[in-house]
Amino acid sequence: MWRIEEHRRVDKQVSSIPKEIVKRYEKWKDVAALSGPFGLRLIKGFHDETLAGKWKGFRSSRLGDQWRVIYCVIAEELLFQVASITAHDYRRP
Repeated sequence: MWRIEEHRRVDKQVSSIPKEIVKRYEKWKDVAALSGPFGLRLIKGFHDETLAGKWKGFRSSRLGDQWRVIYCVIAEELLFQVASITAHDYRRP
């Protein structure tokens, strides 16, 4: 089973996003914990993809038309590190 670590800013972001996006994020965490990166890629609705530029090394999954979860995977530790939940703005903080 995979572990999920959230950056401290994610708690604040979750409190200010729409409830349906929070529910979708919870579902994303369930799939990630049980199936890992391969499971996320199997679900077409997440449109899981690698990022480039300043976010090189990170991945993105859709939580809605506008919202994305940005994370990186450390496979040898079976770990997801969630960096941000954002309204499709990939500028790195």
